[in-house]
Amino acid sequence: MLTLRKAQDRGYADHGWLKSFHSFSFADYFDPAQMGVGNLRVINEDRIAPGTGFGTHSHRDMEIVSYVLEGALGHKDSIGNGATIVPGEVQRMSAGSGIAHSEFNHAADQTTHFLQIWLLPNQRGITPGYEQKAFADTDKRGRLRLVASPDARDGSVTIHADASIYAGLIDGAERAELALDPQRLAYVQVLRGQVSVNGQPLAAGDGAKLDGETRLVLDQGRAAEIIVFDLAR
Repeated sequence: MLTLRKAQDRGYADHGWLKSFHSFSFADYFDPAQMGVGNLRVINEDRIAPGTGFGTHSHRDMEIVSYVLEGALGHKDSIGNGATIVPGEVQRMSAGSGIAHSEFNHAADQTTHFLQIWLLPNQRGITPGYEQKAFADTDKRGRLRLVASPDARDGSVTIHADASIYAGLIDGAERAELALDPQRLAYVQVLRGQVSVNGQPLAAGDGAKLDGETRLVLDQGRAAEIIVFDLAR
């Protein structure tokens, strides 16, 4: 079964410096029917104005993944990491037993557009950790490239959660398929463009939950960029 989550039905917050769409309940946006999918808890599509950002704040027991679409995201944390995340890179931060961090757009004239993703960990109280890797567009063109997994396979970043994350670029006649375990859940988030998900057309900002499906087929793309989650229930 495929269940659509249309872009216009998401929660929205405008803080001036930050404009954020919430696929699932987050902060002041609460919908008891939208509390996540399996162990996927948050997908926020954020736009940070130039010269602004998230001040230092703390998290515990959450796997947090950042995926930048435009601009750059400066990161600092309490375990000594300082980095800049740019398009094509995936950052994983394991909050574990507790971590404080900040994210900032240091550009004077460019908005930072990125996805903030939270997954429930498979173990609480782990040592906080950080990882960042780049994935070339050529590796995502017309296919789904694994970018995060529990076992770091295929060069993906390691997440301490029963989930795998794939990124793809689909355009024109390109087609990507992924075998699914019908005992698990899958979620597709369209980041840019348009694409068909198992025959259902989706546009930028749309999402789709797949439950009981054995295969995911992405085709009929029009400059589409997609993230796919393979999730524990």
